[in-house]
Amino acid sequence: MYPSLILASGSPRRRELLTVAGINFQVRLPHADAETPPQAGESPRETVLRLAREKAANVALRTDEGIILAADTLAQCDGLPLGKPRDRAHAREILQTLRGREHTVVTAICLWRRPDDFVAVDAAESHLRMRMLRDEEIESYLDTGLWEGKAGAFGLQDRIDWIEVVNGSQSNVVGLPLELLAILLMNFHE
Repeated sequence: MYPSLILASGSPRRRELLTVAGINFQVRLPHADAETPPQAGESPRETVLRLAREKAANVALRTDEGIILAADTLAQCDGLPLGKPRDRAHAREILQTLRGREHTVVTAICLWRRPDDFVAVDAAESHLRMRMLRDEEIESYLDTGLWEGKAGAFGLQDRIDWIEVVNGSQSNVVGLPLELLAILLMNFHE
């Protein structure tokens, strides 16, 4: 159906979404230094678009043929990026900030086709509402360790009942907007 798809990510959630969608792929991780830090004045959307492109470019340099798929996800509340928690205390702080509030999850996808270097980059946004959590609920969730490595310190896929997707893609919240991916892949037919 498509040329070989190469996932430039170690995310188990992205691998699972592609597998469930029936898309065959292989994994090739970008180098640890593939991403540059956020830049002054950059919006969360601009950040994820740039980071997804940097990851794809890094893998493209080591790929002769195929379509590289890279993604980057950020949660934001009131325009401030939340990112992945550094540790349990930071995860607690993020969840306390989000409780009782709406926030946005933005995921950028970059597809980079080798050898002709055709590139497409776009992002999807989903709006979520978190119910007002008690401190005990936050601590109980933190005890699970499920918050580790997740933008916004939680995962919709964790089957938690305190998150509502107000609008947008549920797969975007997990880290790979499959609807956007399908649109971008249509441009990659040769």
